[in-house]
Amino acid sequence: MDLRWIDQQQMVARAGALFDDPPRPDWTERFLDQPGHHLCIAYVDGDPVGFVSGVELTHPDKGTEMFLYELGVDEAYRRRGLGRALVAALATRAGERGCYGMWVLTEADNAAALGLYRSAGATDRGASLMLDWRFSD
Repeated sequence: MDLRWIDQQQMVARAGALFDDPPRPDWTERFLDQPGHHLCIAYVDGDPVGFVSGVELTHPDKGTEMFLYELGVDEAYRRRGLGRALVAALATRAGERGCYGMWVLTEADNAAALGLYRSAGATDRGASLMLDWRFSD
C-alpha cells in the first residue's frame, strides 16, 4: 500500500469511484487550493483503493483542530487496515500542522465506522446532535 497526499485534480478524478459522487473539477480545484484542506489517497499496485480528507478548523479561543471530513475504502479492500492507516496518516498530518486534536462525525448505528475510528485511537465523547442548514438542492 502506498499513501499519497494529493495536490492534482487529475489524481482525484482517477480515484472518483471511491467518492459518494463523481468529483466535480471546480469543487476539486477549490478544495485542493486551500492550504488547510488535505486529501490522501491509498494505492495498491498503482490503483486508488481508499482516501481520507481533512479540513483544518481554527477558532480564536481554541486554536486549530483537524476535522476528518470523509473516509472511503473500496469494498474489496475493507477490513485490511487500510482505513486505519489513512486515519493515522491524517492524524500525523494534523500533528505536523500544529492541530491540538482531530474529530469526526458518523451515525450512531454505523458499527463499521465506529469500530474503525475506535481502533484508530478515537474516543467517544457521548451523544451529540448535528443540526444543519441547506441552501440548495
